[in-house]
Amino acid sequence: MNKKHIVIIGLGGVGGYFGFKISQNNETFHQYIISFVARGETYKKVKAEGLTLISTEHRYSKTWANSVYENIGEIVKPDLVLICVKEYDLERVCQELKEVITENTILLPMMNGADIYDRIRKIIPAHVILPSCVYVASHIKEKGVVEHKGKTGKLIIGRDPQNFSQNIDWVINVLKESRIDFDFKDDALTDIWTKFTFIASFGLVTAKYNSSIGTVCTDPAQKNEAEEIMKEIKAIADKKGIFLEDNIIENTFEKASAFPHETPTSLQLDINSGKKESELELFAGAIIKYGNENGIKVPFTQKIYDEIKAKIK
Repeated sequence: MNKKHIVIIGLGGVGGYFGFKISQNNETFHQYIISFVARGETYKKVKAEGLTLISTEHRYSKTWANSVYENIGEIVKPDLVLICVKEYDLERVCQELKEVITENTILLPMMNGADIYDRIRKIIPAHVILPSCVYVASHIKEKGVVEHKGKTGKLIIGRDPQNFSQNIDWVINVLKESRIDFDFKDDALTDIWTKFTFIASFGLVTAKYNSSIGTVCTDPAQKNEAEEIMKEIKAIADKKGIFLEDNIIENTFEKASAFPHETPTSLQLDINSGKKESELELFAGAIIKYGNENGIKVPFTQKIYDEIKAKIK
């Protein structure tokens, strides 16, 4: 029997953490063929020296995949693809994947955002795509080296709404064998949109004011803006039939208040460092798009979107 081929695209904080676990487990049991895809200096470093994870969870901090590629076009017959890229690379990656996947390839985007599934589905219309969201405190320390702090990373994964009855037991087994903390649900949309409510509202407000998560919780003006964005997200979710708790706003602020006061957000850091690419479209763009599609007015998100766009011109 041929071994299943698992590909991890992107070795940043998420792909480096979860890809490390899958690869290191496979170095012991040799059940699968593992391939990493990375670009530039990361590709060179990982190909020459392996992938390094700094974490209290692992005694041995290096792993070697069976293959390391710089281009998606080099991948041969993948059975499972973990897409762990920045959201602004998603469409490009999917267009390139279209050329190498087989009819049985399963796609698992390890990306946080309400519209990730829809965007992949638009480009790759027939394949199994498993909606998910990720909780992990990890980042790139240097090229080919990922540092993880805090709690064990967690994956929430759901069935594909378009291919609900597809058997994905072997994918679940990969996660179990790799000792990845995950919850598998028939419907993961509530979890995905709950996380999106937090990251979108706090990301947008901290980016506008160059503030912190703690400041948004305590400054009345910033807190009000975040709250109004959350209300718009909740209205869209209600219209789409996605269940969010009635007290989602209170719960989100409670979750945020547990972070150290000065905690930044990735959107805030990207916007205020002058970075050309950011997650603005992932957050505000998705809210505006879904608002238009569902007849929900989103004036607070539209205003903050316009203000941030003006800031980065």
